[in-house]
Amino acid sequence: MLGILITWIVTTISFLIISRIPALGIEIDSLKKAAITAAVFGILNAILLPILTIFTFPFIILTLGLFFFVLNSIIFSLAARLVNGFSLRHGFWSATLGSLALTFINSILLALVAPFT
Repeated sequence: MLGILITWIVTTISFLIISRIPALGIEIDSLKKAAITAAVFGILNAILLPILTIFTFPFIILTLGLFFFVLNSIIFSLAARLVNGFSLRHGFWSATLGSLALTFINSILLALVAPFT
């Protein structure tokens, strides 16, 4: 349970960080909206990613796994549609760059926090 809470906090911080990078075109209104976005994104990842992976498995194999970038962008876009106060200025490109940035920043922050858990 503590691991889920730490991951949620780190993802919230990651969303706040990527919203401050102007080139990405990601806008989050407040800390509260970032926390809600992190929760929605995590739930969507847990539920939709396995389903989408099964349906798009041939494309994943054909592109040697690069189609996962598209799946992550779809989930990122869906989270933006579901959470008021979280928007993508440049549509699909903001979702793609945002999901890459989120993965990168989340990995760094979780590696920094891991020794303390």
